[in-house]
Amino acid sequence: MDALAPPPLPPRMPMAPPRGGQDDAAQLRLLSVLHYVMAGFTALFSLFPVIYLVLGIAVLSGAMPVDSSTASSPGEVQLMGWVFTGLGAVFFVGMLAMAGLVGYAGRCLAREQRHTLCMVAAGVCCMFMPLGTILGVFTLVTLTRTSVRERFAHGATLPPSTP
Repeated sequence: MDALAPPPLPPRMPMAPPRGGQDDAAQLRLLSVLHYVMAGFTALFSLFPVIYLVLGIAVLSGAMPVDSSTASSPGEVQLMGWVFTGLGAVFFVGMLAMAGLVGYAGRCLAREQRHTLCMVAAGVCCMFMPLGTILGVFTLVTLTRTSVRERFAHGATLPPSTP
């Protein structure tokens, strides 16, 4: 034997067969349920901006006494009321829209339809830390697999509905 010869390579281990079929279907069903839960949490947390909306309306209507002697102009109190009302309404409607998107993505995941919409909704989920980030990353990992993309490309495999 030559002293400079490289050591022999270890034997190759067989690779696991690619997952697909029932595993993908089960994972998509689980992700669908988790998207519904995330949509519910998002809708629940969308009620927090309603506090600002109510405060702004109270300031504008005069129901909330505000000391206007510290304001440099009388319009500052009205401006504060409009800012609170506007931002509260925008955040409330925006969070409800996100909840609707995530819920609809859950439905699309269950039906194996609209792959791009599900990817976008997974990205939106990543904004809601920490649970939404975990759900979004797992959804993105699942949706980028070739076998899952093929399932979405071939359409839904729903059982026939009975009236």
